[in-house]
Amino acid sequence: MNMLRNTTDKNGNRTLGVFFQKKSYRDDPLLDFATARKRLPEPICPKRPDYLEAYWKAWELVFRNSYTPSPESGFVSNFVDAAFNSSIFLWDTVFITMFCNLGHPFVPGIRSLDNFYCKQFDDGEIPREIVRDTGEPFDRWVNWRRKPLHSYFHNHYKFRGLFSTQHPDYEEMYKPDLGRTVEKTPYLTLDNLNHPLLAWAELESFRQTGDIERLKLVWEPLYRYFQALHYHLRNRFGLFVTDWASMDNSPRNAYLGSGVDISCEMVLFANQLAEICEWLVPVYEAEGESEKVRQLLAVQTEVSGEAAQIARAINLYMWDSASGFYYDVTDKGERAPVKTIAAFWALLSGVADASQAEKLVHWLQNPAAFARTHRVPTLAADEASYQPGGGYWQGAVWSPTNTMVIRGLEKYGYRSLAREIAIEHLDCVTQVYMETGTFWENYAADFIQKGDKGKPDFVGWTGIGPILFLLEYAIGLKGDATRNELAWTLNPELGETGCSRYWFNGRTVDLRAVPEADGPCSVTARSDGPLTLKVVHGAKTVSIPLTEGTATTIRIS
Repeated sequence: MNMLRNTTDKNGNRTLGVFFQKKSYRDDPLLDFATARKRLPEPICPKRPDYLEAYWKAWELVFRNSYTPSPESGFVSNFVDAAFNSSIFLWDTVFITMFCNLGHPFVPGIRSLDNFYCKQFDDGEIPREIVRDTGEPFDRWVNWRRKPLHSYFHNHYKFRGLFSTQHPDYEEMYKPDLGRTVEKTPYLTLDNLNHPLLAWAELESFRQTGDIERLKLVWEPLYRYFQALHYHLRNRFGLFVTDWASMDNSPRNAYLGSGVDISCEMVLFANQLAEICEWLVPVYEAEGESEKVRQLLAVQTEVSGEAAQIARAINLYMWDSASGFYYDVTDKGERAPVKTIAAFWALLSGVADASQAEKLVHWLQNPAAFARTHRVPTLAADEASYQPGGGYWQGAVWSPTNTMVIRGLEKYGYRSLAREIAIEHLDCVTQVYMETGTFWENYAADFIQKGDKGKPDFVGWTGIGPILFLLEYAIGLKGDATRNELAWTLNPELGETGCSRYWFNGRTVDLRAVPEADGPCSVTARSDGPLTLKVVHGAKTVSIPLTEGTATTIRIS
């Protein structure tokens, strides 16, 4: 009964990946770690050798978990695996790309997403979990009988016990009340349709790489994916349903319903599609593609309107002004009485206004809720189900959700708090690495230790801390290829810092900052291509134009 193994119908027409123009495997040979280490960015931070040891160990695990696809899979690119089981996962891979962007020429980071686009169904659906060797969606998340939208997981959850559970009858499964007629049934179950974060990953990559051709390649798959989720998951409240959204054992799951995360993510998705239109329109105008320009402008208007409409529904049904927090909503339209980290998607998506954002920040600063020893727990500590040791999604700290919180805070101007949380996460992950010799799927919030339910050697998304947070927040480097500008916020607490072979926008840059005894800092920079280096030292900002091959040294007081 396998309807998925073949990607063509009886007439030879493709039924999977029809919107993605990369049709067959094409990639450079994978490097071994010893070779790659000589090419990857090399942080300079002699005061913190533990940071450096953790950084290189994380990259070593990346290369251990990098694969050339098997011919049977139908995958089209090399990929970094989630390091969880024998499947690749969409939302794991999204976050893996975010630190792999820093090693883009030598690591198959963003290209890992190609293997989801090439498995996209003809209605736009993309499975969140695909078996690594066969290239097929995980069997239990497939709507084999093409029944109306339903969830296997919701009523039959056993912690990591999916294979010990018999496949239930359709009548036993959870069926969300959309309150509207949906004529076409999905190919996948609700379990397989969550976390629409692909556009976020692509834009994070674009700002590091400047690769406009990739945006052209992924545009249609992204738009079709948005359309599919909008069609299959939108309910009568104008919100979006979910069953667990990968937060496996969270107490929120008993109330779902409409998810505050999936609903905010759809706003984020729509707005980022509109942003991608802004980047592509002038490119197609220059190429004389007037019809393509017309289509993009029409889509931009469409998705911007959808984003505004969804945001209004979120603020109407999910925002509680008395507590100053966003909550999931039940099928009956009632707010779920559980505070989870999902609420902070309202920051990254731009759903919250300034006052609402301020109230969310207060929750992040409240030690009784989210301001624990290691921020940010996925469940507020004042909830009855909170587990100090982590309890998986009952209070553990996860790199992907921390990244979401940090990027959301930056969006609203809370950069100091964002940096504080990022460096705290880096410190905690590094300390546990030094004690255990590895990285973990998640971490405890009340102690500096691994989560009590988490996998080891998890790079995987945990590489975000020792790689991305080290370079971007501790050392302070942030590239913006769209401006050909590299910002460097110096960190006096670390003393001498910098990075050799920092890569962005096709440039490789060597940077070193050495504090002087009387307070100023000597900064030396060399690039193999022209760019603007913007150095921030305390209250002072200096812009330095770098030319190809010429070392520049300045003294910043």
